[in-house]
Amino acid sequence: MDPAYPLIVGVTATFFLAGIVKGVTGMGLPTVAMALLGSMLGPLAAAMLLLVPSLVTNLWQLFAGPRFLPIAARLWPMMVAILVGTVIGAQILTRGDTQATTAALGIALCLYALVTLFWRPVTVPLRLEPVATPLVGLVTGLITGATGVFVIPAVPYLQSLGLPRDDLIQALGLSFTTSTIALALGLQWHGGIGSEGLVASCLAVAPALLGMWAGQALRVRISQAAFRRVFLIFLLLLGMDMAARPLW
Repeated sequence: MDPAYPLIVGVTATFFLAGIVKGVTGMGLPTVAMALLGSMLGPLAAAMLLLVPSLVTNLWQLFAGPRFLPIAARLWPMMVAILVGTVIGAQILTRGDTQATTAALGIALCLYALVTLFWRPVTVPLRLEPVATPLVGLVTGLITGATGVFVIPAVPYLQSLGLPRDDLIQALGLSFTTSTIALALGLQWHGGIGSEGLVASCLAVAPALLGMWAGQALRVRISQAAFRRVFLIFLLLLGMDMAARPLW
């Protein structure tokens, strides 16, 4: 058997599963991909592989809604800050310290799972947005660059703005798309992208889209709340394992 075969199967299955999660919940593809691939291959290789599937699926989510321009006009300071923070933070992901980046990825997964499981959204007053929006973007960017995880603290913050459901989904798509592009720029800037990795990332689009289709079909047949809870508990356990590895 070709020694690369198990790895190919593992990567394909990961993106299919990540697509299912996104299809059911509307988010989670990069997080699942980073969690599973980071555990198998290391965070830098995982970040390279998720770039194209994440970009394609999040562009789909971004432009599926009707209010792109108003949302972009409101959130552009956050997007600029995400770009700056990610390019700065990517030097951590590309410096080759696999133990440190794996532990950082594990901590980020744990934070995301715990916040999503137990945090109850509050409303951010409109008067605080000019300060809070770029600050949240900068912190999100630094975490994205260091770990490849896009969701903390961007997701809880966007949920706190009181956006209608369709606008929230489109705002999340904008944030994730910006984070994906910023991560690609950051990895390229710090020498972390190779041509072979990009080719493999392009090939991962097909199982991700197939998984999204399956997840959308599954969404009407299962409890989304229960599915999400199981998914988050799984991420928490995996994150704890990854965060503790340097201590072994």
